[in-house]
Amino acid sequence: MPRYAIVISLFTLFAFGLPLWGMQNNKYTSEDNHGCSGECYEAWVAQTGGVVALETASAQARAEASPEKLGEQAYIGCIACHGAKGEGGIGPMLAGQSATEIAAKLLQYKAGETRGKQSSLMWSQAGLLSDQDIDNIGAFVESL
Repeated sequence: MPRYAIVISLFTLFAFGLPLWGMQNNKYTSEDNHGCSGECYEAWVAQTGGVVALETASAQARAEASPEKLGEQAYIGCIACHGAKGEGGIGPMLAGQSATEIAAKLLQYKAGETRGKQSSLMWSQAGLLSDQDIDNIGAFVESL
């Protein structure tokens, strides 16, 4: 069998086999996902209220959450460098700083200012944050 035929065969197997395998092995594990139709779908809607009800409840929970709780969710992207409790690691220790200090530093990074050796890393991270996210992260870090 020529080499190109083997390559084409392997590509075809991969290109068609992987998606088919994935569809058969995709497990739905949260209440906002359902993997059924007909009666199963109707039961899911009766149990959860459906997509609109779930999103409405999620939006209401976010609106009622404290800045510290919202900041904790946004801080997930910071853990790898600053530690789960702000203890530092690759990045400096954040614990013990005020919300105002943290927000001011993040706003400086967001504006592209250089603050230290790892500024280029922080520019992209802070650039993804809204001003509200920055305030919430500051509130969370202050609570550590």
